[in-house]
Amino acid sequence: DIGDIIRGKDLFLGHQQRKRKLEERLVEMFKNIQKKNSRLQDLPLDKVREYWWEANRQQVWNAITCDTGENDKYFKKSSTREFKFTGGRCGREDENVPTNLDYVPQYLR
Repeated sequence: DIGDIIRGKDLFLGHQQRKRKLEERLVEMFKNIQKKNSRLQDLPLDKVREYWWEANRQQVWNAITCDTGENDKYFKKSSTREFKFTGGRCGREDENVPTNLDYVPQYLR
């Protein structure tokens, strides 16, 4: 998942060289963000990544769903174990981004 990649918690088991290169690039980007924002300079890099994800996940979701159709749906399991479907456009216009699994470890999803 994108959130796991951004936060440095992805369990990707594929091509290790690509994973390493991506992680190096992300570390470079987040160090740059940290350097340019005085409020983030004293935080460890993993906290900067969490902060960035929390602040930007709505925009990431909007980018992912920018070309979805009016009848496209995205579902999630509710606390009562029912599958709930978003509105059209994969919930793009819904108030909350469907990131209910952001902090559930990948191996449990």
